[in-house]
Amino acid sequence: MTLTVRVIAPDKTVWDSTADEVILPSTTGQMGILSGHAPLLTALDTGVMRVRPGKEWVTIALMGGFAEVENDEVTILVNGAERGDKIDREQARKAYAEAEARVSKSTTSDRQEQIQATQALKRARTRFQAAGGAV
Repeated sequence: MTLTVRVIAPDKTVWDSTADEVILPSTTGQMGILSGHAPLLTALDTGVMRVRPGKEWVTIALMGGFAEVENDEVTILVNGAERGDKIDREQARKAYAEAEARVSKSTTSDRQEQIQATQALKRARTRFQAAGGAV
């Protein structure tokens, strides 16, 4: 049996196909989904989703959202998403390095800047990892 998986961002549907297995970045840690999974609604963190439609895994960078699992259907609604094979790895690596530098330069006195820099780093790390980069 297979799962029907849909990843929907505000501007596009990133994935709409069947898969044998899905690994989601939930806010409580990585979560694996196989066919026959119990009904579930969970919050998703910014992170890399992995979907296995056959023998090979496909990575998708998710920018937070929610996932619902019911009757072998996995519906993922996210703030943003991008398939790893569509991300330029070198550009993602540079963006990750710049985000790390921004976090290092943020001052402890400007709490808002620290939060924004940390969120930007998390998004940049997710894109780099989805593109196949090792962090």
